[in-house]
Amino acid sequence: MADIGFIGLGLMGSAMAQRLLDRGHALTVLGNRSRAGVEAATARGATEVGTARELAAASDVVMLCMGTSEHVEARMRGADGVLAGLRPGAVVIDFGTSLPESTRALAAETAEAGGAYLDAPLGRTPAHAAEGKLNIMGAGDRAAFDRVRPVLDDLGENVFHLGDSGAGHTIKLVNNFFGMTVANAMAEAFATADRAGVDRRQLFEVMGAGPLRSGMMEFVAAYAVEGDPDQLAFSIRNAAKDVGYYRRMCEAMGTESLMSACPARALDAAVDEGRGDDMVSQMVDFYAERADC
Repeated sequence: MADIGFIGLGLMGSAMAQRLLDRGHALTVLGNRSRAGVEAATARGATEVGTARELAAASDVVMLCMGTSEHVEARMRGADGVLAGLRPGAVVIDFGTSLPESTRALAAETAEAGGAYLDAPLGRTPAHAAEGKLNIMGAGDRAAFDRVRPVLDDLGENVFHLGDSGAGHTIKLVNNFFGMTVANAMAEAFATADRAGVDRRQLFEVMGAGPLRSGMMEFVAAYAVEGDPDQLAFSIRNAAKDVGYYRRMCEAMGTESLMSACPARALDAAVDEGRGDDMVSQMVDFYAERADC
């Protein structure tokens, strides 16, 4: 069993921490915005510390599950950061959705500090995390990945090594761009049906009977038809961030993303309207209001 430090116990991070405790790992935790995940972990024997440096000093594996590259960089760097307290040979894993350029920079800094840095963004939901059934898109130093593979297998059903540092975050951003584009298209489709006087359920049944049917379509339909927004536990704010990161990644590669412009515009507008904490499936309401439905 590994000595694991976990930073960022939001919905996903808390579920992952509980899974690690289920599997018998020793856990040191550092909270982010919410106390709920920290308290749930310490109630089961996890140790709470006050700084990322203390957490790193107590851990063979440091895991971060945070919202943005800026958050990760802030926890990694500085006098009280992970790098300042890193054990020799320790492995740092960023499970969030970060910019590949940032990931590669942190990987170089971690190597200089005597450790290894992996990007390992996640697919699926907190419910899958609690069951150890995440999709994990790992990348970075292969020897370090192989060392921590047993821990990753405790968390994930499908665990991939995708190449050099940054490859995992690149694939995750492409994945999320595609998913959020589909989700927004389906949300607008329901709003258009409302405007045309067509029943939402009938629209979904017809569309779902053909090759368009997908898990993302079903997540949006769960809210649009059944009123359940939590089938896809992913906020509009996070979706806007990820599509924005995808666009920034494309720009850094010297290319322009045409397809991402529409979901980016809609998601950013929804956040500006105060919908950021709503789930992505609730973009149906955003489009419906614009259609005067």
